[in-house]
Amino acid sequence: MAVKETGDQLRIAVDIGGTFTDLVLLEGDILRHTAKTLTTYPDPSEGVATGLEEILPGWERERISELVHATTLVSNALIERKGAVTALITTAGFRDVLAAGKEQRYELYDLGIEMPEPLVPRRRRFEASERVLADGTVDEKLDVDGARDIVPRLRAAGVEAVAISFLHAYVQPQHEQEMAGMIRELAPDLAVSLSSEVSPEVGEFHRTSTTVANAYVLPVVDRYLLHLEQSLKDDGIDAPLHIMLSNGGLATTETARHFPVRLLESGPAAGVLAAGYFGSQDGARDVIAFDMGGTTAKAGLIEAGRPLIAREHEAARVDRFIKGSGLPIRVPVIDLIEIGAGGGSIARVGPFGLPKVGPDSAASDPGPVCYARGGSHPTVTDADLVLGYLDPGFFLGGTMALDIAAARRAISRLGDDLGLSMLEAAAAIHRVVNENMAAAARMHAIERGRDIRPYVVVATGGAGPVHAWGVARSLGVGRLVFPPNAGVASAFGMLTAPPSFDFARSLPSAVAEISWARVGVGLEEMIATGRAQLAATGRDPEQLTVSIGADVRYHGQGGSITVRLTSDIPALTSESIATAFEQEYLRLFGSSPPDVEAEVLTWRVRVAGEPGHPRIEMRRPSTESSLKGTRPMWFAELPELVEAGVYDRYALAAGDEITGPAVVEERESTVVIGPGGLASLDELGNLEVEIR
Repeated sequence: MAVKETGDQLRIAVDIGGTFTDLVLLEGDILRHTAKTLTTYPDPSEGVATGLEEILPGWERERISELVHATTLVSNALIERKGAVTALITTAGFRDVLAAGKEQRYELYDLGIEMPEPLVPRRRRFEASERVLADGTVDEKLDVDGARDIVPRLRAAGVEAVAISFLHAYVQPQHEQEMAGMIRELAPDLAVSLSSEVSPEVGEFHRTSTTVANAYVLPVVDRYLLHLEQSLKDDGIDAPLHIMLSNGGLATTETARHFPVRLLESGPAAGVLAAGYFGSQDGARDVIAFDMGGTTAKAGLIEAGRPLIAREHEAARVDRFIKGSGLPIRVPVIDLIEIGAGGGSIARVGPFGLPKVGPDSAASDPGPVCYARGGSHPTVTDADLVLGYLDPGFFLGGTMALDIAAARRAISRLGDDLGLSMLEAAAAIHRVVNENMAAAARMHAIERGRDIRPYVVVATGGAGPVHAWGVARSLGVGRLVFPPNAGVASAFGMLTAPPSFDFARSLPSAVAEISWARVGVGLEEMIATGRAQLAATGRDPEQLTVSIGADVRYHGQGGSITVRLTSDIPALTSESIATAFEQEYLRLFGSSPPDVEAEVLTWRVRVAGEPGHPRIEMRRPSTESSLKGTRPMWFAELPELVEAGVYDRYALAAGDEITGPAVVEERESTVVIGPGGLASLDELGNLEVEIR
């Protein structure tokens, strides 16, 4: 269904997080209403319905032109192993590629290391007789009779989804297509994923792992989206539903059903988009996006308004913070690092008698102790409440009262175990979280060759503005930006996202020997597919932009880097690629090896529509003083509690300044400004803080 073009159209964004479900409603380009409700388990659509009932009264449902949605469904299904019963069909001799992996240990000296268990056990991995060589030559045709015999074995194994990953199918997909055709003919109810469609890139393990993950979650996502679409229709909403992808783009539900693995990081990606949008409103600045919600915190780097993109991601890590301990998923994703805990993360006594926070979370059910919903373990939110940062009578704008007495009792019990007072224990929780997040963000930047001290921290999420001051001080960053409505920023960020899709196709070749006729055909096919997919979202095909890149390395290297190229295909030359690669290589590593040939592995295409430009209108300041009062608060810079000012964000006018220590309260979040901080409200509604 095409997007309506009336000037007063309504657009709604829904972000389902581990603790809260956030909703934002725009009229035209103006933010009109927000909602934040507890996420409901096991059916998150109940929380969505509650939020819609909160934001829609007074608005005609017929005016809704688009609903945008981000979900943690895919990541949760992989982490909890609650996907479909899946089988793998691969080339004879490659049955164990999932188990062999990269033949690397993510902890070299850990004798008790636990590797991630493949999503498909060996008994459900089947071999087909066929062989394609690396150059696409068919060495052995597919044994059709043997392939057909596999289908009844799938039935006997109770399979719901099938991943097909044949050797070198990225360059010659014919055999995969023939195998899929047999399955759809003989067992049309089975979900099928082809590696040549899901991840047509060189690297057998990564390609197979990605295709298996896609098949594993495909029936789950299909059922969820069907249920959600029906629920919306039952609620009188008959507008197109678009899904947030991990690369920061939007796609139709049809695309999401076909490539559900691309939804893996949809919610966190929206938070980075929001940070980039707010951080660059008054000019392109380099930004650290810091998004901390109720369950996790994540960070990403944004340069000149564009988030860094990674070519792959890891899901369901055995050890949450150790690279290599998860399932590799080779799809484009905004380059994020999970950097610690969320507001609901549980604190306890860790090794050596020191406080440890997370990774497990109280989530929304039962939630932190102060929620009074049955939680008994102290959490980060409980500590922030005890330290004076949160007002127990103004949480979520006063719609949800917090039990500070219960929080104090829980923190006191932990303090007894640690040999600390209640206040010392709460401070320890707060500082441990901040230091852990800062250390992870610092390493994330170092690995990418960035000095982040000149960057600006943009804090979003319900807990992000509470902890951003401490994180920024640890990082040595001197400026922070707190956008309005930061607690629902991820939902807002989805409304800034362009509809887009990324494509990749491996055609390995030395740069000097590129077959431009072959490459040109491949690029044109990817561009045409992208234009067709985005046209389905209702966007004007003439307004789409195309970006082309290539993964290039020096001969003999194990890894490659992606270089941006011209989008004018006839203008692409071996010389231009070699020059672009050398410049990027020197920028990243400082020197390049002499007399070594460069080679292209994979060609990349991104097709994107126009991004959204929503606005948050400055509220007219109330006539009352912006200073609501004071309350005792703890700050690491001071030896004891101090009476700090409490300000009403809705009473501030552009140009108003606040000197720390202080907090600024709004409905969805609270901004903490430490001693030596100077905050000012700009014309766009952002609260900018300078650490002096």
